[in-house]
Amino acid sequence: MTETQLPAVNREWHLVSRPVGWPKTEDFALVEAEVPQPGEGQVLVRNAYVSVDPYMRGRMSAAKSYVAPYELGKVMQGGAVGEVVASNAEGIEVGDHLLHFLGWREFAVVDAKQAVKVDPQAAPLSTYLGVLGMTGLTAYAGLLRTASFKEGDSVFVSGAAGAVGSQVGQTAKLKGASRVIGSAGSDEKVKLLVEEYGFDAAFNYKNGPVSEQLRAAAPDGVDVYFDNVGGDHLEAAIGSLNRDGRIAICGAISVYNSTEPVSGPKNLARLIQTRGRIEGFLVGDHYDLQAQFVQEVGAWVRSGELKYSETVVEGIENNLEAFFGVLRGDNVGKMIVKL
Repeated sequence: MTETQLPAVNREWHLVSRPVGWPKTEDFALVEAEVPQPGEGQVLVRNAYVSVDPYMRGRMSAAKSYVAPYELGKVMQGGAVGEVVASNAEGIEVGDHLLHFLGWREFAVVDAKQAVKVDPQAAPLSTYLGVLGMTGLTAYAGLLRTASFKEGDSVFVSGAAGAVGSQVGQTAKLKGASRVIGSAGSDEKVKLLVEEYGFDAAFNYKNGPVSEQLRAAAPDGVDVYFDNVGGDHLEAAIGSLNRDGRIAICGAISVYNSTEPVSGPKNLARLIQTRGRIEGFLVGDHYDLQAQFVQEVGAWVRSGELKYSETVVEGIENNLEAFFGVLRGDNVGKMIVKL
């Protein structure tokens, strides 16, 4: 086994109680542990960047879902990218960089088969958690496969200044959308969508009823709605959906912290008139698109045709606050913690 000199302590975030409603600081603990050693077929990674994402809120609850809940008293998980500092696996050397899913900690022992080599010379390491990572593939697969986007479609995206939404809108434009509309939670984000990301129109959902603002921004209706928010945004999109319109359900951040049952859209019957389709999806079902996605989107990133933003928080001790920031909508683009 090859390795470099390591510190004695590994800091990691544990879930100590299951949040009810909005998560609280006391639901978590930053714990000091020994730096683990890799076994056969494993490597030790010093995480350089870790990801915080809205879906993590669901894993903090015990409710049955598409992925197992976080265990109480155990370190949490999430996307991470870092440098190999000890290797007990054939084909992976000290100094290689890996993408894996053992974030929320400084050092992680990773099964070599569960990690992907990435090249920091081809793109900044942080992009493998965002624009060229899981969030990027989520945007790509949800728009092009689940929503069956085609050239000439009018597209509405909620949470449009976030990591997924901003990439959905830009991908739609690059693929020939007739009109792209986004919603966001501040006037600054609205300005960013139009002036930086090339959206045709955008609105601040806090400035008035979403349905009215959407009708004003898309007077001819929408063919595709990419939903990151749920709630009133979904109902508004159904109300503006054109004939044969498609809705891809990616997330519903507006209801993740609700403690009471959430009512569904009141206008679902309109889907009969429009012959509309609503379909949920998970990025994990679309990894067959990974190579195509990296090739196409990587070229857009290198050429500057697709722009991306990152909100970077420094230090493992601020990992939890960064996660809270995602739930509040503080981030522009991908929220990342730099260790």
